[in-house]
Amino acid sequence: MTDNKKIRVGITQGDTNGIGYEVILKTLSNQDMLELCTPIIYGSSKILAYHRKAIEMQSYQINYTKSADHLKENLPNLVEVVNEDIKVELGKPDKQAGRAAFLALEAAVTDLKAGKIDVLVTAPINKENIQSPEFDFPGHTEYLEASMGDGNKALMILCNDSLRVALVTIHMPLAQVPAAVTHDAILEKLRIFNASLKRDFDIQGPRIAVLALNPHAGENGLLGKEEKEIIEPTIQEAYNNDKIMCFGPYAADGFFGTEMYRHFDGVLAMYHDQGLAPFKTLALNDGVNFTAGLPYVRTSPDHGTGYDIAGQGVAQENSMRQAIYKAIDIYRNRKRYDEMYSNPLRRQYFDRSKDNVVLDLTKDDDDDPSTK
Repeated sequence: MTDNKKIRVGITQGDTNGIGYEVILKTLSNQDMLELCTPIIYGSSKILAYHRKAIEMQSYQINYTKSADHLKENLPNLVEVVNEDIKVELGKPDKQAGRAAFLALEAAVTDLKAGKIDVLVTAPINKENIQSPEFDFPGHTEYLEASMGDGNKALMILCNDSLRVALVTIHMPLAQVPAAVTHDAILEKLRIFNASLKRDFDIQGPRIAVLALNPHAGENGLLGKEEKEIIEPTIQEAYNNDKIMCFGPYAADGFFGTEMYRHFDGVLAMYHDQGLAPFKTLALNDGVNFTAGLPYVRTSPDHGTGYDIAGQGVAQENSMRQAIYKAIDIYRNRKRYDEMYSNPLRRQYFDRSKDNVVLDLTKDDDDDPSTK
């Protein structure tokens, strides 16, 4: 099945003192992108113009509008959401930039839930600057879970075409990680990860590697008991009861060093840097951050605000481009998956003791005339 519909991709401006606008402008300057989707930037035309001038980028046509109700399909669009006077100070972390990032994020999420855009791609934020009474979260993932999760739990997956790394714990101090690595937490993430690999990534029968928490996978209890007491029993339960093809726990250093990840469809890491440090080393400039488990599709480049190179014109846009591609792919994969499984065939069999009578096992016996 081929879906030729142009996907409406909402793109938030991110931290206005970072490289967000630079990678957005570079990405959308390619005409091929407009053949795949209708991009909608949530931000400010003034701030965009400031960044374009700073990097001396040639101007191209953008449709500026106050609402996503008035989009032009064959152009990049910008929805004006910043009515406040925001001063741009390239490379400087400040609260104004965080405020502008939040206004864009809030507006885009509202439109996503209203069906005015199909998917969300977020440019990087500064997690400290964006903090306010309206945004009291460690990062995008937690905010999106609360604001558009409808009770579903989010799972952070970093991915490219050859590697998918999910996390049991996300943005928390390392000292708090061991207590958070529980049976319930691992099992929950395994279930979400397995379902996402099938529905979002179109992988049938996915194989998941689970990393250990301690060095050398605990050395049979010498370097930690979490593997024996928590991780191994949870893997076995998920394998036996949930039919999830999960294996481990594997010591993280040897697992990535020997390229064992190539034998699996996904890798579940216990904490942020355990999974993301090797991923970002391997993914170079094509990594994408995907928020799985939610009713809506959200992706992001896997890099940060890039304050050190903001306004210099040297930021690489490939991760932003791949984030848009991945959002489109996941949106279409979900549609195909849901269509395939929306009307499953009834389970039927022939009772050989009777003449060509078909028993429908989806009905109660009381409704089956052959049982009366």
